[in-house]
Amino acid sequence: MPPGTSKTRPAPAGEISVRTERRTQLLDVTAGVAKLVQDSGVQSGVCYVYVPHTTAGVLINENDDPDVAADIEAALARLVPKDGSHRHAEGNADAHIKTALVGTSATIFINGGQLELGRWQGIFFCEFDGPRTRRLRVKIVPD
Repeated sequence: MPPGTSKTRPAPAGEISVRTERRTQLLDVTAGVAKLVQDSGVQSGVCYVYVPHTTAGVLINENDDPDVAADIEAALARLVPKDGSHRHAEGNADAHIKTALVGTSATIFINGGQLELGRWQGIFFCEFDGPRTRRLRVKIVPD
């Protein structure tokens, strides 16, 4: 191999546009992320999912029963109420705190060209200051 060249390919990257309808909403984005993985052609590697917003995040949890997402939304609302005694004056302090609790990234292994999620797992975009149009960044790194 000539000097200055690499035998690794650049990591495929993509972006999913997400439109939320409520102030707080968990949206299942598993199919969109899986499509980016499939289109990449990567058979084995890692898929990184990242939300470049301070009032939205991403998590992996059960996606078979929609009540799970509703329960997570309700639990976060109880833990961090919108009208709490927050010092941040923009009216969205709770959204920042919820994002800090949930996180803005997730890592999923790729095996056989597919996301290696558990049987009931899905990837959720978590909106805490909507409704808005947001971005979900995806980077696929082959082994």
